[in-house]
Amino acid sequence: MSRIGYKAIDLPENVTVTNEGENYTVKGPKGELTRHFDPAITIKQEGQEIKLDRPNDSYKALHGTMRANLHNMIIGVTEGYSKKLSLIGVGYRAQLKGTKLVLNVGYSHPVEMDAPKGIKVEVPSNTEITISGISKQVVGEFSAKIRAVRPPEPYKGKGIRYVDEYVRRKEGKTGK
Repeated sequence: MSRIGYKAIDLPENVTVTNEGENYTVKGPKGELTRHFDPAITIKQEGQEIKLDRPNDSYKALHGTMRANLHNMIIGVTEGYSKKLSLIGVGYRAQLKGTKLVLNVGYSHPVEMDAPKGIKVEVPSNTEITISGISKQVVGEFSAKIRAVRPPEPYKGKGIRYVDEYVRRKEGKTGK
């Protein structure tokens, strides 16, 4: 059984946490994030430490989730998050046109995607994409949308995948 909700969050010196009712705002050197939190869970700041408490065990899952979300917000405004994707396949390539990401991944037309607000997209080479930002949720969602354009297939391994992702390969019809 997880007790992550009771673990205290250490607040760095250059980060401030303020609340306006049920909305909490975390400000740091990289930016500012705001999120709505359930009023059933109490959030207390004692010096450079934040603790969350729940009224009873029926809020156990929400308790841990809220603690993780607040911790991710603090990490985001201090360090930020990034995901790296790679394109594998003959003729697969990516390029930036202004703020649009253009993917050529074997379709009859290039796929154009607009980056969400607060997300920085870089293309170091034409087969690598780096997505970075301060919100873990937005970075992960945009990375998943890019990957969903052409997910890796199990026979040749062609497609868009995360750099650290393992794709299980299958044998074809000739493999006995």
